[in-house]
Amino acid sequence: MRIKRGVTSHKRHVKIRRATRGMTKAHRSSVKRGKQATTRALQYAYRDRRNRKRTFRQLWNARINAAARLNDTTYSRLITDLKAAGINLDRKILAELAVNEPSAFKTVVDAAKKR
Repeated sequence: MRIKRGVTSHKRHVKIRRATRGMTKAHRSSVKRGKQATTRALQYAYRDRRNRKRTFRQLWNARINAAARLNDTTYSRLITDLKAAGINLDRKILAELAVNEPSAFKTVVDAAKKR
């Protein structure tokens, strides 16, 4: 018996059309171009999920450095002193303290300097 492929193809096309919602022109209307656009979009999404981590760490380091300099030290000296003092605060938390709680950040810097 012959098997017709219309249902399967239609499902696949609908899946691509759903994925290309929000795109314009041929990326939205053409199945072939839509599939290419979706593939590329997924590649960019994968890459940029990793780049986001890199970018945020860069931002945190800049904020920590700025706050450290207000407290008469530098970023590298502060991180070294924190490790030597056994204070295990990650950069995200340190940056959060530097921006929102300057007095708490100053306390952490002073504790690290004591060692």
